[in-house]
Parts: sequence; structure tokens; C-alpha cells
Amino acid sequence: MRKKRVLLLSEGFGSGHTQAAYALAVGLRELDPSVRTRVIELGKFLNPVLGPMIMNAYRKTVSKQPKLVGMVYRRQYKKSLNRLTQLALHRLFYTHTSQVIAQLKPDLIVCTHPMPNAVVSRLKRLGLDVPLYTLITDYDAHGTWTSPEVNKYLVSTPVVKKKLTDRGIPDSRIEVTGIPVHPNFWKEHDRSEIQKQFDLKSMPTVLIMGGGWGIMYSDNLLDYMTRWREQIQLIYCVGNNERSREKLLADPNYQHPNIRVIGFTKEISKLMDASDLLVTKPGGMTCTEGLSKGIPMLFYEPIPGQEEENCEHFVQSGFGEMLTSTAIIDKWFSIIQEPYASVQYRRDLMIKRNQQYNPTQCSRAVLQLMQ
Repeated sequence: MRKKRVLLLSEGFGSGHTQAAYALAVGLRELDPSVRTRVIELGKFLNPVLGPMIMNAYRKTVSKQPKLVGMVYRRQYKKSLNRLTQLALHRLFYTHTSQVIAQLKPDLIVCTHPMPNAVVSRLKRLGLDVPLYTLITDYDAHGTWTSPEVNKYLVSTPVVKKKLTDRGIPDSRIEVTGIPVHPNFWKEHDRSEIQKQFDLKSMPTVLIMGGGWGIMYSDNLLDYMTRWREQIQLIYCVGNNERSREKLLADPNYQHPNIRVIGFTKEISKLMDASDLLVTKPGGMTCTEGLSKGIPMLFYEPIPGQEEENCEHFVQSGFGEMLTSTAIIDKWFSIIQEPYASVQYRRDLMIKRNQQYNPTQCSRAVLQLMQ
């Protein structure tokens, strides 16, 4: 019998979309090794020159003009990508998408970004007969995700489902699955082993993340944390942003035995298990990974738009707090120094997590839908 094939299409506008695609792909194979998966960032794959140039321009805009990004997000909030935009995308990047699909012969296509989702939708209008699932990778539902050709929407929460039904999408085409995380986040790792692996001390630990792009604004709150370096172990993770890493390493405030500055790593699940508090930008993927670990979170500098919505969801759900003052740092850094209080808080979060989220649910749902 021919093995089932799943094609997952993403784009590199932030790392979370592609991480979600890989997380779902690995999760599917973990649950059913007979399933074959392929993850592709279409823009970079089909146009290796122009694609990265556009991604880099977007990255600079997010870094330098986040308010502009938020303004565009809100202005287009209820609008799908229009036919002209879809045609332009198709001509610029995806003229060979149908050839890729024909070559790979997937039984199912999952899109984790609105752009490939729009292009595959257009191909379906032109005759492509492959089921299209749209995995919305945030805790909001921007209009660009929606298209009549989508067979099933996989969403993070009932709130996102309601936003889609309010736009006229039938309830039967939406399933609340949660955002998938890599199987590394499905299990708990031994803290003492992680400390040995990363040469960490056995002491209260805070993990500070700037997302896949390592965007850490010149925020004095992040600098303020270094004042706790005698009592708190600080791990700054700056992703692929080598310039940010070099800048922090050159700063005397960060030159201390209890401060670690690291770049990209695939071991975030372990670092979360070795930490007592996560300080992060509220990207949908990172927040969901923190949720899966039941680690308390502090959110800083949300990009206007989807990150604000992500932040609001997790704050209202009791999984985190906005980092707005040094008083909040002092409060949480004091809490994690009290062993009983820290353990009890995390235990309570795990109970709450189990009521709202199952890390394996999205992968299981897709397998069931395939059957």
C-alpha cells in the first residue's frame, strides 16, 4: 500500500510558521512512521534570490518600524488576499508550485502561512484536487488566512474558531487542535542532566528569548535583569542574530559566570525544562512551547498585531504577564528563588495546561482527518 504523503508549505516571515510546519511533520511521523512528510518554504525554494531579499526587508521593517507592521495588520484585518495579489504572488514566486505538487504527489497539503495558502487555493480553483488544511499559527485569525478553497482550518483556541465562524466559515470546516510543538516538548527532560549538558549551575534560572530572529530591542528592562546575576542564572537566546549576540557578549553587564548568551539551538525544550521562568517576545510558536512545558512567562515588546493578540490570550489565560516595569522583574525573580513557591506555581500551570492543551493533539487530529 502506498504511504500517505503530507506536503507542508510555509514562508520565512518570522521563524514560527516554519517551526510549526516542522513540528507537525515530526509529530505525524512520531505517531505514524508510515507517513511521509516534506516541509518547504516556498518563496526561498522557488525563487532563492528574490525570496530571501523580501524576507530580509520584512525583518528590517519589523525591527525598525513595528508600528507600521501593526497598522497594516489592522487595516487589512478582515480582508482575504484579493485575486490580484494572489495572481502577483503566483507570477513572482509560485509559477512552479503546481509542478512541485505534481512531482511530490501529496495526499494532503498543510499551509502554515497565508501566502502559500493563497496560492494553493488559487490552484484548487484551477483544478488541483488535493485537500488543503490551513494551520493558523497564532492566537488570532487575520483575514489573509481565509479562502473558500480551504477544506479544514486547524486553530489554536475556541476564540479563534469563533472569529472564523463570525466571518461565515462553516463550523464543520474548523477544528480546535492547538498549535503543534515538536515531540521534544511532549516529554519532560531531567533537569540535572540538562545542567551537565549545557554547563549550567543548579540555581534559579531564567531563559530570555528574542525569537528566531533574535530581536531584542534596546530595552533597559532586559539590561536590568543582569542586576540579579548573583542570585539568578540568566540564559539569553538570540536565535540567528549573530550581531545581537556579539553586542551582548561585548557588554560588561553580560560578562558574568551566571550569564550565558547563546545563538540558534534546537534544544529549547531542554532549556525550558532547566529554567524557572521564560521571558520572551509573544510569538505564537514560542508561547505554545512555553505552554506545553507549563513554564511561567513574561512578555516584552509585542509587535503590534498578532503578537499583541498572542500576549492578550496568554495573560488572560493566566500563563504569563506583560513585562512593563522593573517591579515585575523583582516580583518574579523573587518568586523563583523560593523553591516551594516556584514548584507549586509550575505545578498549577501544568494542571491548567492539561485542561486547555494537549501537545500531541494537532498531529493526532491531522492523522485522523487523513483517515
